[in-house]
Amino acid sequence: MKQAILITAYRHLDQLKQIIDYFDDNYTFYIHIDKQSQLDWTSLQAVEGKKVSVYQKYVVRWGGVNHLKAILFLAGEALKDNENTYFHLISGQDFPAKSLDYFAAGFDRTKDYIRINPLPRPEWPQNGGLDRIDYYNPYDCVNAKKIVRWMNLLVRIQKALHFKRAYPAGFPKLYGGSTWWSLTRETLQYVMDYTQNTPSTLQRMNYTFCSEELYFQTVIQNSSRKLQVVDDNLRYIDWVSCRGGRPAFLDESDFQKIVESDALFARKFTPEIMKRFGKFLIPK
Repeated sequence: MKQAILITAYRHLDQLKQIIDYFDDNYTFYIHIDKQSQLDWTSLQAVEGKKVSVYQKYVVRWGGVNHLKAILFLAGEALKDNENTYFHLISGQDFPAKSLDYFAAGFDRTKDYIRINPLPRPEWPQNGGLDRIDYYNPYDCVNAKKIVRWMNLLVRIQKALHFKRAYPAGFPKLYGGSTWWSLTRETLQYVMDYTQNTPSTLQRMNYTFCSEELYFQTVIQNSSRKLQVVDDNLRYIDWVSCRGGRPAFLDESDFQKIVESDALFARKFTPEIMKRFGKFLIPK
């Protein structure tokens, strides 16, 4: 039985190859490349002894719903293979933080590892995260990462006009957390079945900022699958130091903390760090 690695990426082909090369043939790979990317990704599918499927289906803009749709698409493709029993979602700038032995037997694969908190979430800005779904956030329409202040202004205008988006009847209680997760086959299949049977929830995620941080949490926590959840996504992520962005780009100063953590993956690395220190990132 195999574990599936789902990856969303848009650049740095060499980093993707490093991730694939790390794992053995007990792992399968499903990679979505942003449709805007000019990567010649065909070489990824030719790695000897590895099952790698690469797709370029959606234009993925930061904050837009297409990232969520790309994740759901990868999940659907990975579930088609009955040998895949466990599923990890990472980005193309992440790297494993544990040995293959640990991936095989070091953590409980009957559990789902995903950050889940009810909204409003105190540590999230903009009304605890509710502004991202209560108001129109058209991040799919423009490359908004460089003009976030204007997107925030749009929300303030909607508030000033006392406008708030409606929810469809029976819409579930909202939860949020980190994009990245490790899920059992049963839970991932539940999410996909729910998506097919209750399309109004996914439709309501249109014009929602970073809906991939809401959708899986909301669907899972409003179901009996919540009993299998561990509120920890087993990712080492630095949201504090802001080295090069949020989350921070990791470097050699993080290596010991990564090793001592329970994380399965660490995020995120620049190509330069991978070239200079990649050999030290290989878990023993």
